Amino acid sequence: MDFDTDMTLLARLNALYAAWAHIVDDDRLEELPDLMTREGVYRVQTRENHELGLPLSLIYCDGADMLADRITAMRTANVFEPHVYCHAISAVAVTAREGAGWRARGNFTVARTMAEGETMIFACGRYFDHVVEVDGALKFRERVAILDSRRIDTLLVAPI
Repeated sequence: MDFDTDMTLLARLNALYAAWAHIVDDDRLEELPDLMTREGVYRVQTRENHELGLPLSLIYCDGADMLADRITAMRTANVFEPHVYCHAISAVAVTAREGAGWRARGNFTVARTMAEGETMIFACGRYFDHVVEVDGALKFRERVAILDSRRIDTLLVAPI
């Protein structure tokens, strides 16, 4: 399979990336585990740790149930200023075939707008993903968000 020219796969992958972004941006976080396989891993890591091979992650969810638990805890236990996110995702590409799935990557920028109206770039970086097909739908077997900066100006509450 030629990954550079399989436009159907690339279109499906772009739709999966867009679904993730819209769910986060629309604050429908309870739907995120539906985009993961049951055993899917979600991590947010700094570029520095990633490049040094260090496993420490800012967010680590081992399985869709752990992601769901994090979202529930965020809704019920965390206290933070109201805000919304807006994702811009670009350069989505399939990089390799792996087992019954594909390795993919894309760039992201996340703007955050606070309740009083201040908007800032909250995070930017790259997604590195392992995507598989489950019952005809693409799902994340692994989603790793690598942040360009190790500095987050506030509590990283929601998945990005």
